[in-house]
Amino acid sequence: MSQALTELGSTLTETLADAVTKLEVVHGEVIVWVPRDRLVATLTQLRDDPRLLFKVLVDLTAVDYPSRPERFEIVYNLLSLKHNRRVRVKTTADEETPVPSVASVFSSAGWYEREVWDLFGVIFAGNPDLRRLLTDYGFDGHPLRKDFPLTGYVEVRYDEEQKRVVYEPVKLKQEFRNFDFVSPWEGMSSILPGDEKAGE
Repeated sequence: MSQALTELGSTLTETLADAVTKLEVVHGEVIVWVPRDRLVATLTQLRDDPRLLFKVLVDLTAVDYPSRPERFEIVYNLLSLKHNRRVRVKTTADEETPVPSVASVFSSAGWYEREVWDLFGVIFAGNPDLRRLLTDYGFDGHPLRKDFPLTGYVEVRYDEEQKRVVYEPVKLKQEFRNFDFVSPWEGMSSILPGDEKAGE
């Protein structure tokens, strides 16, 4: 681990001692885990503390792990232009429990939170405009969840007779193939087609 990462890690541990549940360095990036109820206070401190000054919210996204009780990791990527450092803040959420909105801390977070709600279904309490952003207003479900069907629920097409866009249930012409998800190198037998001739 580089000297800069070590210094940043110790500064974060010292500054956010009461909020950090875990601090790790993965692939040269510092990741700070905080509980949901401490999220707004932690991000405010990261933004305002003179030793940190993470004033730019570069991105806010989510990752879905359906097998976990709190299936979503909410990820905040922050940048300090003053100190030329980055930090990643993570918290967890389930499908029903809202995550506090950080739009009051970073104004750009409002749009990111809308995107995460639209695509993953994570609710952000306190977001002033939590509505669909990338999908249609009547869209059913959240398409980046791992349990969302690959085909979706409805298909959209333009009907020439009605002169309008119509929504219809998905009708597949053929069933999906069953994939074993094993790479060709692992899934192949020891004898390849044609190898039986090599011994002749």
